[in-house]
Amino acid sequence: MAEEWTTADFTGTQSPSAPFTWGQRMLWRAFEMYPPNRTMVNISRVVPVPRRAKADVPDVLRVVGALLARHSSLRTRLHTVDGELCQVVSGGGGQPVLLAHAGPADDGGAATAQALATRLASTAFDLAEELPQRVALVVAGDRVRQVVLVFSHTTVDFGAVEIVLRDLRVLLLRGSIAAPAGLQSVDIARREQDERYRRRAQRSIARWVDWFGQLPTETLPELGPPLTPLFRQGTLVSAAADTAVRLIASRHGVTTSTVLLASIAAVHAGWSGRDTVGIFMMVNNRSLPGYDTAIAKLNQLGMIVVDVADRPDFANLLPRVWSAALDAYRSAYYEQAELLRAYEAAGHKINTGESAHCYFNDIRLSTDASVFGRATGEDEVRAAMAKSSFSWGESFDSFVYRTRVEVVDKPGGIGLTLTANTAYLPPEHAERFLRDLERLLVEAAFHEVPAPWVRPHVTA
Repeated sequence: MAEEWTTADFTGTQSPSAPFTWGQRMLWRAFEMYPPNRTMVNISRVVPVPRRAKADVPDVLRVVGALLARHSSLRTRLHTVDGELCQVVSGGGGQPVLLAHAGPADDGGAATAQALATRLASTAFDLAEELPQRVALVVAGDRVRQVVLVFSHTTVDFGAVEIVLRDLRVLLLRGSIAAPAGLQSVDIARREQDERYRRRAQRSIARWVDWFGQLPTETLPELGPPLTPLFRQGTLVSAAADTAVRLIASRHGVTTSTVLLASIAAVHAGWSGRDTVGIFMMVNNRSLPGYDTAIAKLNQLGMIVVDVADRPDFANLLPRVWSAALDAYRSAYYEQAELLRAYEAAGHKINTGESAHCYFNDIRLSTDASVFGRATGEDEVRAAMAKSSFSWGESFDSFVYRTRVEVVDKPGGIGLTLTANTAYLPPEHAERFLRDLERLLVEAAFHEVPAPWVRPHVTA
């Protein structure tokens, strides 16, 4: 694979510097606490170039430059000035672009593009020097066939990335976009200095303080000596769970994310023996006026608190989780420093290391699509469980949460990825945790499931 570097030139409107957004401050704190994990939040995407687009290298470089000219967030570097964190927008310059020529065996350049995406995402951004994205073009024959982008999560979230990619496709096809761009990162930061937004944040913080006081200080019992590295990551790929989630969502009129949240709450309660389950999740914060098209890191942490002391069956757990999730969605826009001060004033002990509670992250792209003609009979779905596969992934010396369940798209199903502290979920238990999750979903798709929802487990 032959490679060379070139530049996509851009000229955009100069903008005064601005403080970090609240979302940026939250992520920056995580960087300071866990520096080795900075590459985990790089966001990789590959965009095939439409057949009708002008796709020689100079044309596509002009499109990349136009994309940066349109969105000042893509021209923003992060600095510390007089001890304060700020974002500085460049009015012009050049985006480094890697040109890679796909080999004859890689028709269309898709394999080359995926390899480049992985490579470009494998190192942390130098946020003071680099622009907040890396770009590569894959050339096959006389055309650019794939555009590879790796974004720093410090400046965009998943919603912003989807808007940027949509604009990229339009620019490739039409060369320009008439509609004005949405709010940019510096615009959001300035809004957050407004008293209206600060009052809203204070209301959110008051709810967080109340909810935090309801959480148990400990969750899962210790089951064995910690391993080295301390955290292990395993993934269960399951078509059965995917089908079951969609069937439950359709039957009960809730979202598939609600079904997954409820199932994780149930399994966590079953394994911990606790009457209250706390689950943290990321909220996109795009319901505020003008925020739906913003190119910024708006997403922040939300907290879901679920009381299961009365041991509802799974069907009755769903609306309870949905209500708790709605509260979390409404209360996930705040300044983290103010939240920590409020915790301290309320006497809450803040764990500056690993949280004992679970983190849920649903990053599927097709969260509420139909079952796509897949077999939905009970016998067929149960038979599909036998085809589920489990594999181990990365290991980490430290992590923010004792357990994290991430849901991703996989060919023919979904991937349930568990990252867990091996003292609380040793490898053999971690796999069983995910198998319990799958079994609960399949059972709930066809029958009432009373508490305790999963097989009794040893508790502390």
